[in-house]
Amino acid sequence: MDKGPTTDFKVDQRIVYPSQGVGRILEIQEKSFKDTKLLYYTIYLEFSDMTVMVPVDKAIELGIRAIVPKDEAEKALAFISEEYAPIPSDWKLRYQMNLDLLKKGSVLDIASVVRSLYHRSKIKELPILERKLYDSALNLLQDEISFSLNKPKDEIAELIRARLES
Repeated sequence: MDKGPTTDFKVDQRIVYPSQGVGRILEIQEKSFKDTKLLYYTIYLEFSDMTVMVPVDKAIELGIRAIVPKDEAEKALAFISEEYAPIPSDWKLRYQMNLDLLKKGSVLDIASVVRSLYHRSKIKELPILERKLYDSALNLLQDEISFSLNKPKDEIAELIRARLES
């Protein structure tokens, strides 16, 4: 198949789509839109079981990135059990801060959201919106680290839980 323009990712590569989770590039194809031909990634997102099309030239801007290498995944795991600065007690402020971190979507940003909300939930039950944010961040983290370290997701979930409680 003719590759045409250069792309950052290739077919079958696993990627992270911030706030959507880990996905796999199914194909890279050209589509015509009005009078322009655009190159698109077709990405299958496991967690939500859906397929999305993203213009190749917008992928980086949307924060789509490769799964982190093993050492980065291990750094994120270590980061979870480190000391951290207290977060705002105003949940709306906290929610916005954490939402912004998730949108940036680096593995350490995601780990930071998981860590701070986990510890916050030990002090006081999280409001529903924040609880959803925590679950979503936790899922993203587990997915990415399990692919990066090539270990089953439940084993990683257990590892993260242990690190959070340490």
